Amino acid sequence: MKIGLDLISFHTPSYVMDLRVLAEKRGADPEKFIVGIGQERMAVVPPDQDIVTLAANAALPVVEKAGRENIELLIFATESGIDQSKAAACFCHKLLGLPSTCRCIEVKEACYGATASLRMAVAMVAARPHTKALVLAADIARYDLASPGEPTQGAGAVAMLVSTHPRILALDPEAGFHTEDIMDFWRPNYREEALVDGKYSTRMYLTTLIDAWNNYKAASKRTLADHAHFCFHLPFTKIAYKSFERLCKAEGVELPAKEEQHRLLDYALRYNRQTGNTYAACVYEAFTSLLDNAPAALDDQRIGFFSYGSGCMAEFFSGVVQRGYREHLFTDQHRAMLDTRVPVTYRQYEDIFNYGVPKDGADHVFAPYRSGPFRLAGIKDHKRRYEAK
Repeated sequence: MKIGLDLISFHTPSYVMDLRVLAEKRGADPEKFIVGIGQERMAVVPPDQDIVTLAANAALPVVEKAGRENIELLIFATESGIDQSKAAACFCHKLLGLPSTCRCIEVKEACYGATASLRMAVAMVAARPHTKALVLAADIARYDLASPGEPTQGAGAVAMLVSTHPRILALDPEAGFHTEDIMDFWRPNYREEALVDGKYSTRMYLTTLIDAWNNYKAASKRTLADHAHFCFHLPFTKIAYKSFERLCKAEGVELPAKEEQHRLLDYALRYNRQTGNTYAACVYEAFTSLLDNAPAALDDQRIGFFSYGSGCMAEFFSGVVQRGYREHLFTDQHRAMLDTRVPVTYRQYEDIFNYGVPKDGADHVFAPYRSGPFRLAGIKDHKRRYEAK
């Protein structure tokens, strides 16, 4: 029985800042951002958007196309939680009009949360093959102003419908994973901005990549050559090339020419270059980018995935793209969304950064900004109020 992704959609805010603008303000060479880390723009989140609206905006095309019946599980993966108790999934459940016979939970393990959620969704669908599961991953990557992590900020969400007879990707049962208690990236409850030891985090990312790959290889008996493309976790897109180089070195194979590396990796990087880091969503945003941008059809091709969550948890897994998948993509919507975003000045970016969502306990009403179908209208009696346009 095949189980995997029946539909996949992604969403990012309607505001964006060119990293050349940030480089000028910080007195940095723009090439440090554009070439050095492989980022061109970063999403900017207006006050009336949060992880709930981002995720619901990503999911709406999926549920409208597939229908809401038989969705018995909604898992929301995030490290940008809005409540210490209530799952963000419950808010989305209402906004999306899902049936009451649907379990709703929130999952956290840094950027690995969506992969853990996907595994749980697959297990439920395997036990109840007539049902479907909806996995949402949404995050807002936020660091201190003028910090080393600032140019990797971003925001976005991915929605994935899991079912039997998937139309997009059939997941392979084999996987390799590795966990280790480290402090490379974290965000205490008293902080809005993450703390990160960047060099250490990159080193652990690449180390656990090999650990996870070796476990996957032992379970699957596959080699690098058995995978047509690769989608890596992308705190910044340049790490995809570092990761592939590390895999080739570990396998004792010659690193392919630049043109071949581009074919294997680059189509999966295009969206992330334009949105910045989306944490739990980013490896699946990369897959969406690959599906939308690969010039040749991917039917029957195996894709390798590496998911990493600081703290840390790593997994390498794979799946086979299904025949006719192009008929079930949201490519035009994704491209139109990216092409119509509104550029912001540095002053506008800083004003939005410093405003955020008030935490003074008072009631607030948020002016409408450009957004998708759903927005955060305000806060009243400590309760978030969401509305559909």
